[in-house]
Amino acid sequence: MYRLRTTAALALARTAGTLSRRLGLGGGTSLPGQVARILDPTILTNFCTALPEGVALIAGTNGKTTTSRMVATILEQAGKPLLHNRAGANLLPGLTTVAIADADWRGRPHAHQALFETDEAALPQAIAETRPRLVVLLNLFRDQLDRYGEIDTIASHWRTALQTLPPTSTVVFNADDPALASIVQGLSAQIIAFGLADVRQATGAALHIADSQFCHVCGHRYHYQHVFYAHIGHYACPQCGQHRPEPDIALTVLEPRGLDGSDLQITHPGGTVQFRLPLPGLYNAQNALAATAATLALGITPATISSALQNFQAAFGRIERITAGPNGPPLLIALIKNPVGASETVRMFTTATDQPLHLLIAINDRFADGTDVSWLWDADFEPLAQRVAHVTVSGTRAADMALRLDYAGVAGEVITVIDDLPAALDAALSRLPPGETLAVLPTYTAMLDLRSEISRRGWAKPFWEA
Repeated sequence: MYRLRTTAALALARTAGTLSRRLGLGGGTSLPGQVARILDPTILTNFCTALPEGVALIAGTNGKTTTSRMVATILEQAGKPLLHNRAGANLLPGLTTVAIADADWRGRPHAHQALFETDEAALPQAIAETRPRLVVLLNLFRDQLDRYGEIDTIASHWRTALQTLPPTSTVVFNADDPALASIVQGLSAQIIAFGLADVRQATGAALHIADSQFCHVCGHRYHYQHVFYAHIGHYACPQCGQHRPEPDIALTVLEPRGLDGSDLQITHPGGTVQFRLPLPGLYNAQNALAATAATLALGITPATISSALQNFQAAFGRIERITAGPNGPPLLIALIKNPVGASETVRMFTTATDQPLHLLIAINDRFADGTDVSWLWDADFEPLAQRVAHVTVSGTRAADMALRLDYAGVAGEVITVIDDLPAALDAALSRLPPGETLAVLPTYTAMLDLRSEISRRGWAKPFWEA
């Protein structure tokens, strides 16, 4: 009965995925998993249990798609047969869809191991169903309060799930995030901390949107010796002594190279890793640090890690470079979806170049974006004042974004509002001087809309093929 149920689930799920793609309803990145889970609720657990090298999960508010793509790149270069939800479908149906695509007719895997980026709210159930060998925790920030609630709620659910991990599992976590440092205390699983050590990058940015400001032991406000952004930094509680754990793996040197990337030096118990990361910004350096810590925990050599990361290609919409047609101008697409992520993206662009910026910002308020766009007022758009040559604003909440830019000090005469995204893209490109780059900052569904449009024009592949 078990095999019959699994075989039927696989057949119907694969048919659903094929129909979804042929009818133009999407990439079939979640629907097959939804169908399979109805017919066989244990299909993902049974699949993951059969993987010879187990499962790695990557979770966090920001950076999980890029970090998981980095880890996948490293493992592939190491010659590890890998299963990965590369298209970014990170809820349980998406993870199940990826498993289905790799399974034989009995539901058993061809790959040796699986790497899943996982939605914050889905992580506890993902841990329960996949029984991971490795869990990587990047950060916890306020994001889509209408879906997730406050970060303390998410942190509590994460801790409960992590407590179920056995001593044979490993949790790799960001020591610079006090919420994560708190929830890993006392786990049976092995823990590995990573963190930032180049305090030249501690500019104290976006302090007004710090979420984890109070000690998780006694409730007293943390004292920060260094703040990199928001609540990410070197902290200690002056009342009870709770403090940032010493990182096992640390980013000791970060030398920015404009929009071309950064030179990084990472120390680990066995020595150092040095490479040029072809993605700009502190955020991406942190992602590379997390990927290094994760793959060292999986036994990958430092030489393989540095070689893979210095040739890394960005995930779709995450500092992704696309040319607008043959001999067309370049687009640099950077997803924004919450106050911290948007603030760091703005900081990246305004510090990486002294040239006036040409921007297209597309803000939607659909369910996957979060229907509450009040986060725009928490994000730090003020650095754009006096730095914008022209900005085209689009999406379902274009007017809100235009108003936010006005309050941020961006001159009204350089702001154009065009609700329709394809028309906005054309208008922004028409204003772009020769030799300049159009920086595109979309929310999640706006990014998908943009991807659909540029793939229709033949500039890039659909997102599920990227």
